[in-house]
Amino acid sequence: MAKQKVNKTKIKEKLTFKYRFVVLNEDTFEERFSFKLNRLNVLILSSLFSVLLVGSTIFLIAFTPLKEYIPGYSSTALKKKATDLVYKVDSLEQKLAVNDVYLQNIQQVLTGKVKDFTINKDSIEEHLHSKTEEINLDKTISPVDSMFREEVEREDRFSVFEKATKKTDLVFFAPISGKITDVFNPEEKHYAIDIAVEKDSPVKAVADGTVIFSGFTADTGFVIIIEHAKGFLSVYKHNSSLHKEQGDFVESGEAIANAGSTGELSTGPHLHFELWNDGFPVDPLNFIDFK
Repeated sequence: MAKQKVNKTKIKEKLTFKYRFVVLNEDTFEERFSFKLNRLNVLILSSLFSVLLVGSTIFLIAFTPLKEYIPGYSSTALKKKATDLVYKVDSLEQKLAVNDVYLQNIQQVLTGKVKDFTINKDSIEEHLHSKTEEINLDKTISPVDSMFREEVEREDRFSVFEKATKKTDLVFFAPISGKITDVFNPEEKHYAIDIAVEKDSPVKAVADGTVIFSGFTADTGFVIIIEHAKGFLSVYKHNSSLHKEQGDFVESGEAIANAGSTGELSTGPHLHFELWNDGFPVDPLNFIDFK
């Protein structure tokens, strides 16, 4: 116990033993300034300085832009750009999903996988007659009104294809000159006309529009599809080569491909030309003069 007290006393004396710190002029040994200190004061001041240094460093790293220069930390600008990119990628994914569905429908048009549909005129007439019987018509209807009603009823009985031919005043031009070897026949699911031509004859756009598909399929070879105004699509199949890509804008009469005989369904150099309106095939001969 006595030794421990002696050791504690010695340690306390060492810590509290006062020293005099003097600064002298090297040439004249004149005393410039001096102050008293001991080991305990030096230890306390060093500890306080270390705590302040660590605290200021943490503050600079946490609350100032200096942290951007430390490896592992990202800048605020980079985080903002990354967030914007995430939103843009999400929007692009949604647009790609919509385009995929659209292209799948276009591929069905290219391969001829169009659902057959028929219009039962008898059922339509029965429905119209039943509706007429349910309504109590005024006996004083004028003859002009009666004629108008009959005309509307006749128009309602027209087929989808006949309606489509009267929906626009858009002017189309012949895509190519040649002999028509096969005509539009919905009953046989031939929704086009075939025009026999010499190989590599230039194929032209029938009207102004935007290319929405340009590629190759096993059955129909090189195919190009153009979207026109008023819901029209023109389709050109079995080409030997294509001059336009998806997204290109073409003008009426501009060369878009060369005729050929590509694809398994082709039997010789010709142009398989289709015209669609609002999702329904229409007879190109009702819109274009191929003479």
